[in-house]
Amino acid sequence: MSMAAAALRRSMAEPIYNKVLHQEVGRGKLDYEVYVRTRELLALQTPADELVVPDELLFIVQHQTQELWLKCAIFECANLVERLDGDLPFPALESLDRIVHIVQILRDQIRVLGALSPSQFQVIRRSLGNGSGLESPGYNQLLAAAEAAGSALGRLVERRGATLLDIYQEPEDHPDVHRLAERFVDWDGTFQTWLVEHFMLVRRTMGVDKTVRALDGFPTAALFGRATKPLFAELWNVRVEMTQGWSREGGFVPGEQRCPYSGAMGA
Repeated sequence: MSMAAAALRRSMAEPIYNKVLHQEVGRGKLDYEVYVRTRELLALQTPADELVVPDELLFIVQHQTQELWLKCAIFECANLVERLDGDLPFPALESLDRIVHIVQILRDQIRVLGALSPSQFQVIRRSLGNGSGLESPGYNQLLAAAEAAGSALGRLVERRGATLLDIYQEPEDHPDVHRLAERFVDWDGTFQTWLVEHFMLVRRTMGVDKTVRALDGFPTAALFGRATKPLFAELWNVRVEMTQGWSREGGFVPGEQRCPYSGAMGA
């Protein structure tokens, strides 16, 4: 290690004087530090001199922050169920928006681990025991919370005296429920792309093959099927039903004269 790098590491381990505040930051005594509990939070990672490779810190922090974001998403899932059961579509949309944005963060932040070379990951992997994503508390809780949220959406649809197919074929009759259902699809689609990103990370660091097994014992070749399993299958199946009942009748021959639009806005 260069002398400059060594000096920087030593200085970053000490409180820093803030010239605006005229105080030292990092002792854990300022209001921000107390509220966020930064001393405890930043002590949860393996010390730098104990890392098996320098990139292990990145690996740990990514998974720790992932669990925190999942905790937030699960909290919003409970809010979502309460709001759906209370026939409060707009507050429910607020919760859905937050869930979608959180899962987008999970999808995007996992890409940072693409900076790990296979050789670095193989070293880190030796210290993980049999740990795998299937053991993540947040991941398992999110699956259960999503099931509860999907059931709450189903109850709302039933209270409207409709089916999902009705909602999708005549969205103007129940615009709020249609919007909620589509936001559920956003959640599901983003969730699947998050898991696909994980699959690509595994392919990049370990390789995907029936002979390559994750630490939980499952072959990495099985990950893609798990990644593309939907949270809300009924919301994807309704599209199949619509397409199965589709007809060419009522369309225009390409290039022929078309009538002016006569929908509700143009009537």
